[in-house]
Amino acid sequence: MADGVAPPSEVLALGPPIILRTKYEKQLSEKFRVLKPWESPLPLQQFLRTHARNTRALICSGAFKYLGAETLDLLPSLRLVVTSSAGLDHIDLQECRRRDIAVAYAGTIFSADVADMAVGLLIDVLRKIGAADRFVKSGLWPVQPVDESYPLATKLSHKRVGIVGLGSIGQEVAKRLEAFDCKISYQSRTKKCSVSYPFYDGVRELAANCDILVVCCALNDQTYHLINKEVLEALGKQGVIINIARGPVIDEKELVQFLQEGRIAGAGLDVFEDEPNVPSELCGLDNVVLSPHYAALTEESFREMYELIVSNLEAFFSDQPLISPVVLK
Repeated sequence: MADGVAPPSEVLALGPPIILRTKYEKQLSEKFRVLKPWESPLPLQQFLRTHARNTRALICSGAFKYLGAETLDLLPSLRLVVTSSAGLDHIDLQECRRRDIAVAYAGTIFSADVADMAVGLLIDVLRKIGAADRFVKSGLWPVQPVDESYPLATKLSHKRVGIVGLGSIGQEVAKRLEAFDCKISYQSRTKKCSVSYPFYDGVRELAANCDILVVCCALNDQTYHLINKEVLEALGKQGVIINIARGPVIDEKELVQFLQEGRIAGAGLDVFEDEPNVPSELCGLDNVVLSPHYAALTEESFREMYELIVSNLEAFFSDQPLISPVVLK
């Protein structure tokens, strides 16, 4: 301590958290002493053993493969994990609970932005906006008139939309699609008493009764490959699927095959099973719209995320309640 001023609290970053790739990196580093393993020549495990054994707080992004017992063993003083993600599938919550490590997350910060992207992907798939853009920019319009060869688009209004997972993102999607007079139904772990949309116990039954399936659920053991061959068959040849949840919720190999064979009409995908690797078969299909896990990334949400991360860290180091805690069961 110099001149009576305490040094900034030490925070380990794993991922690296996407917040540290933005203009907020400098501000975060001014408030905390941030350890950045990716800047060191040491392998991660050696870096943690050497530099982070006494670290009490960690920022972890969804890009970090998995925060489990093997990594936590190297951080015996850790008492807080703050993730910049709304999803929690990259953290072993039970192991954190066992070690008395608190977890804070992004909460609903990204819900509106992700819902916007879901609707944007859906409109693009149905109205063929991306395909039309490529058609015009390639110079085909003068030699291949639209009224002679260009395929007709599909309207969104009045479509039957099934939402898989009616949490904060799912409800934001539903709210937006109501403006298009869509008929909303949903499948979720439990029936929501706060909404009047028809509820289905199973995803296959939901898919059989809708034109569009929007996947908004969390990834866990119960939802891995929840959207499988049977669900895609139930959705049918005129069906469209949108995924802004996590890639492994859909059996990607089956989805590719259904799209190639015309057994569903189209897909809008922001997430994939093996990111950043995307099946090459999807890239040549005009009825498929792809995005690089980008749904949450807006200027506004980044500012809110930075403020929330800092608020959680400041609360922790001040022995105050966390701002956005995860309830560990």
